[in-house]
Amino acid sequence: MENVKLYKNPTFENANETKKRYRVIMGGAGSGKSVNVAQDYITKLSDPAYEGCSLMVVRASENSHLNSTFAELHRAIMRLELSHVWTVTKSPMQMVNNNTGNYILFRGCNDIRAIERLKSVTVPKGKLCFVWVEESTEIKASDFEIIDDRLRGELKEGLYYQITLTFNPVSATHWIKSRLWDFDDENTFRHQSTFEDNIFIDDKYRERMERRKIVDPDGFKVYGLGEWGEVGGLILTNFEVCDLNPKDFETLTMGADFGFNHASVCLLLGHKDGDIYVLDEVYAKGRTNAEFIKLLGEMPKNVFMYCDSAEPDRIKELNQSGFRALAVKKEQNSVKRQLDYLKQRKIYIDGRCKKTIMEIQNYRYKKDNSTGNYLDEPLEFEDDTIAALRYGIEPIRKATRLRTMSKDVLGIW
Repeated sequence: MENVKLYKNPTFENANETKKRYRVIMGGAGSGKSVNVAQDYITKLSDPAYEGCSLMVVRASENSHLNSTFAELHRAIMRLELSHVWTVTKSPMQMVNNNTGNYILFRGCNDIRAIERLKSVTVPKGKLCFVWVEESTEIKASDFEIIDDRLRGELKEGLYYQITLTFNPVSATHWIKSRLWDFDDENTFRHQSTFEDNIFIDDKYRERMERRKIVDPDGFKVYGLGEWGEVGGLILTNFEVCDLNPKDFETLTMGADFGFNHASVCLLLGHKDGDIYVLDEVYAKGRTNAEFIKLLGEMPKNVFMYCDSAEPDRIKELNQSGFRALAVKKEQNSVKRQLDYLKQRKIYIDGRCKKTIMEIQNYRYKKDNSTGNYLDEPLEFEDDTIAALRYGIEPIRKATRLRTMSKDVLGIW
């Protein structure tokens, strides 16, 4: 584990102290909200005053915990120099404080089996007192009600029940806004933060946000200012975050887009019953093609990869490395046609594909600043995974002959 330092942002002091049942922490990207919540829980669950008070961490996709909440909580343990009192395991994915006996468990809620696992959560000692729902805009209102119902029963003096929701406010129509943020309730604590509140943010990140303010003002409201996102202008709203397994699909493709200052991206896509499944992603900025190819180590070489035709040299290097890379032949109005195709399907995204989720949530049409109307032209900003998605669907969209990958073949990678 890398050396890490303690992050203590004064802006979250009241959020850490509140004992209200619903702790709603909304903010822009880079505000430090998730780092703070992880440190807050590790501090409390290590305190003898909280003995018998365990935490369940929830995301829409259980698979997505490992590189997000699990990693963040582990870093918090290291920052607080408490590794000697915490036992951390990946299988099963959990954390146990050896002094207080408090547990941290990780769950998903995107299908019936996940919901049943969530309903049946028990801890060996004490009670489940805390729930942290990270990226909570990804879960349904009905899932929240199930989670809320889990926190009940008498507690010993000094303990309390609390659900913490952390999220970027991507849509003003989301149930969190109407049920928790706007609803006047003495049981709810609300906190809003931006990257400007994060005293540890670096200058390069500030520069990036300043650029976004100019080229993507609507996106800046959400990810820069932490304000509720506009409903209008979004291009793809027909997606769902879930847990996926590539071995469940016989028809697979890959899509790749290239960049350096922009990201190089490769997506593994599954196709079934007319729907599209984003199974895995590789996303890298500031990497040469050789470095990007090394990062593709887990991607299957027996699946055709459809690439941006503007980069023939990169496609050649991919083929020399054993990938089956092909250039996508662009046609007139190809972007519009690809997007029309995507709008007519359901898109399922594995929870581990964080960049794809973030970009699709914010992918929108350009706005005419003079009239306020949206144009029939996508905003070309942070759309690298979308480009890879567009390329990856081309053989299906054009109904060209596609070789089917058997499950036996899938099993070799």
